[in-house]
Amino acid sequence: MVGVATLTNSSSTVSLAAAETPELNQKPKKKICCACPDTKKLRDECIVQHGEDACSKWIEAHKQCLRAEGFNV
Repeated sequence: MVGVATLTNSSSTVSLAAAETPELNQKPKKKICCACPDTKKLRDECIVQHGEDACSKWIEAHKQCLRAEGFNV
């Protein structure tokens, strides 16, 4: 395995693999419904007013925000 280190002392062994994992692979800290409220609001308002087909810009912006929060969307 690349990027995995193990520390051993007399009482325990600790792996540092999780510490070196990129942010995108970490578990989200929030529920998906509570993440990215700003982009979610803009996306939802656009869809209500103009329909989903006209709002791809806001939909993609919200997806990018969710990915930055650790969600796999």
